[in-house]
Amino acid sequence: MNRAELADFLRRARARLSPSDVGLTAGSRRRTPGLRREEVAALAGMSVDYYTRLEQSRGPRPSRQMLGALARALRLTGDERDHLFHLAGEEPPRAGSASEHVRPGLLLILDRLHDAPALVMTDYGVILAQNALSAALTGDAEPGRNAIRGFFTDPRVQDLFPPEDRPEHARSHVASLRAVTAARPDDPAPAALVAELRAASREFAELWEDHEVAVRRSATKRFLHPAVGLLELDCEVLLSSGDNQLLLVHTARPGSESHDRLQLLRVLGLQNMSPAAGPR
Repeated sequence: MNRAELADFLRRARARLSPSDVGLTAGSRRRTPGLRREEVAALAGMSVDYYTRLEQSRGPRPSRQMLGALARALRLTGDERDHLFHLAGEEPPRAGSASEHVRPGLLLILDRLHDAPALVMTDYGVILAQNALSAALTGDAEPGRNAIRGFFTDPRVQDLFPPEDRPEHARSHVASLRAVTAARPDDPAPAALVAELRAASREFAELWEDHEVAVRRSATKRFLHPAVGLLELDCEVLLSSGDNQLLLVHTARPGSESHDRLQLLRVLGLQNMSPAAGPR
């Protein structure tokens, strides 16, 4: 690990970004260009102290998961992401599997979607990035959290949906994962997820035996939110070519009750993210 070069690269990558590049408001009293350390740390899901030590050439060797989070937070290109891995003494991710590096252009689209919950995930469920309204709707996802694993192993995830809708969500998750494992038999990550869930969830194991296959497509979903109630949202699924990544955008039909509730959720979400609101 080249601590000095890594620190210099992180400082320069942070300095070239403006708050608007990552969907933040500039605010006042910003004396130097670029993002603040605490902003990068928040975007990467790490402590400010940990990130500060990395920039000061005295931090521990980051994990591969943390390097991926830093690459997304700093909006690095594919080549820059690989350079970051090399400086940390890690081999960059290679082709042949679903990339967990979100291209800066896709993140820019995500940052601009202020009034629609949106997220980027791999085709086998790893959540890579989400906007503020998505976090307000379903909870703030830690880097690397898998939506399919969560649905079958965490009751709080199933509680996001009306009980009568949950069987269809379960079938959709399994059928989609079946399609991914067949399309990429040499990718170990989806296969490992299947093995884990067959052992951990009886529901998943039974559905897997049905051998249903279906790629993830646009649909209408209903969400149960504790503050605003039931929302019926249209989910558009956009494929990022070549990266095996999906951009999911949820919208409510104008004039509908769900549209009004989504606007209320946006206001509540902004209040929760304000400094006066404290940690969530």
